[in-house]
Order: sequence, then C-alpha cells, then structure tokens
Amino acid sequence: MATTGAATTGVGATSAATAAGGWPAVGPAVRLGAAPQAGFVVAGALALVLALRAPTGLAVLGLAAFGLLHNVLELRYVAGRFAVVLAGPLLRLLLVLVTGIVVCRLLPPSPVSRSAEILLAYGLLAAACWYGLRGRPLLLAGSAVVLAVAVAGSLAFPAYHFVVLAHLHNVVPLLFLWEWSRRLARGRVVFLGLQFAWVLAVPALLLGGVLDGWLSAGSGGWTDRLAAAYTPPGWLSPQVGLRFLAVFAFLQTMHYVVWVWFLPRYAPEAAEGFEARVPALRGVRAWALGAAAGGLLALLFAADYAQGRALYAAVASYHAYLEFPVLLMLVLGLGDTRRSDSHRRDVRRPDLARTDPIRPDPTRPDLTRTEENA
Repeated sequence: MATTGAATTGVGATSAATAAGGWPAVGPAVRLGAAPQAGFVVAGALALVLALRAPTGLAVLGLAAFGLLHNVLELRYVAGRFAVVLAGPLLRLLLVLVTGIVVCRLLPPSPVSRSAEILLAYGLLAAACWYGLRGRPLLLAGSAVVLAVAVAGSLAFPAYHFVVLAHLHNVVPLLFLWEWSRRLARGRVVFLGLQFAWVLAVPALLLGGVLDGWLSAGSGGWTDRLAAAYTPPGWLSPQVGLRFLAVFAFLQTMHYVVWVWFLPRYAPEAAEGFEARVPALRGVRAWALGAAAGGLLALLFAADYAQGRALYAAVASYHAYLEFPVLLMLVLGLGDTRRSDSHRRDVRRPDLARTDPIRPDPTRPDLTRTEENA
C-alpha cells in the first residue's frame, strides 16, 4: 500500500533495512516529495522565532493546544507500528508499571513519590531488557549493570533526572523518524539532515548563546518557574535558564509537528495497525478524542494552570514512558514488526517465511506482494 503523499517504488529498496541492527521491516519503499521537507523547514523557522521571542507563551499555549492530541496520536502510532513489541505479557507489565507512575504523579510531590517514579521508570527498561535478552545472558547481565548505575545516579540527583527526562522526551521523535526514513527510496540524507538540524543543531545554537541577541527575557514568575523546571539545577541562572526554556519550547513545538502532522500523514499504515487492534477509535475518532480531551484540558489550564499541568503530567505518562522500552528493544534489535499484521506468523526464520516457495506462509498467500513489502 502506498503511503499518503508518496509513490511506491517496488521491490528491494527497503528489504535491506530488515538487517540494519535488527530494526523492523518498514513496508513499501516510498518517494518523499518536496512538500514535507519544506514543511519541516517552515515549521522549524516559525517555532524558532516564537521560542526566541515568547518562549513561555509557546511552551504553555502549545501544551494546552496540542498536548493531549499528540498523546493520542503518538500512542496510536506506537501501538500500531510496533504491535509486536507492545503485545502480550510485556504490554500488560508495562501498563502496570506506567499506571504506578501515574499514581505517583497524582500524589502530592514528595521525595518518596519522586523516588518511586524513578524506580518504576527504570523498571520499564528492565522489563524490556528481560523480555528481549533472556536468551543472551551476557548482554542481559551487562544491561543490568548499566541500569543499576543509572538508577543510582537518578536517585542521588532526582532533579537532574527529571530535567533530562523532559528534554529527552522531545528528542525521541528523531529515533522514530530515523526508523521511518528507512523506507525512503531516495532523499534520505536530506530528510535526516533536516531532522538532525532541528533536534541537535538549533538547540546547540540556543544553549551556546549564539542567538542571545534575539532571545526575549519574557515576564515575571511564569518564565522563572518554567526556566527552573527545564534547567539543570547547577546551571541555573537567569540567562542560562532562559536558554533552556527556549530550547524546551522549540523542541516541544517540533515534537508536536512530528506527531500531529508528519507521521499521521506519511505513515498511515501505523494508524491502520492500531485501528485493527482498537476498532472503537477508527478514522477520525482518535482525532476527535484527542481534540475533545485537549479542549477540556485547556479549560482547566485557564481556571487553574497548576492543577491542569499536574493532571496532564499524570495522563501523559502513558505516551511518554511507553516509547522508551519500545525504542530500547528496537535499538537492541529485539523487536520485529513484520508480525504486526499477524501475531501467528513465525519470525524465527523470516527469510524462509517470506521467500521459500516450498514452504509458503499460509497467513500470507500473496507471496509476490509480501516480497515487495518486505
């Protein structure tokens, strides 16, 4: 099936992608026109101007307008695109752990609730490592050591942990876009260059002070509170805090561009995969749910921003935390979405399942189409 806004190019352009670090198959190769590239340039330029001139307003109003909508659309993409990873006992365990994080965020802030959230967050990564590396004991032991060191560091410096988490969440789309870009028949270097520009180059310019001449100090308490929330405590000063706030506002806006515009339009097969699992949210229903929930959140923000922000932080835990074990398993080569359309398919020998004419796969009778979409 051709992706919206792009043309199918046929056999072979993406088949090699299945071997790259164990990443999943990406489906049919596509040609990406100039429109989406231009879209990222225009969106990035506009987001940068707003982040420089009104970082507080961009961060707050962007969250109110697109926060819950992008939650719904991101969960739809991840659950549809990576259905094999988010399935069965692992999915149930992850949901239990994330629900624990939601409870921690709904409780009054305290050292106990913060430490509990940190432990549950690392529990998500530990679960992904356990499910993916049970047959590779040395890698499993190594991952346990790395996670233990990271847990100790986060518990010792919880304020740094949450600042890093806030910025890391906005950077995560780069990995999803990298994975998506493997389907491109041509122009992948240009496409990824644009993504690296907004994810890494622009924040580097902001943090390096290169754009300080255009950076507006904003006004009063909101700017100070937000700057403190998104700046490492040891680096906090009025100017550095403003830089970190501008970085957060810019990356958050581009984060929304990815989840609300680009991936829904140029990866429709992920939505189809999700709708097969959750028929109640077919078509525009997911958009309607996100828009309605966002409208209610905006009203709560207007009435009591602190309560609205706390409620959003709790609800957003599902989309923010589920992406990390998915990406960890994919980076380690532990996930394979070739089974996303049929959980019954045996992927232990995907080469034979797709190409052996003597042993055709009964769940995929059209072998020619299977090979083209490999």
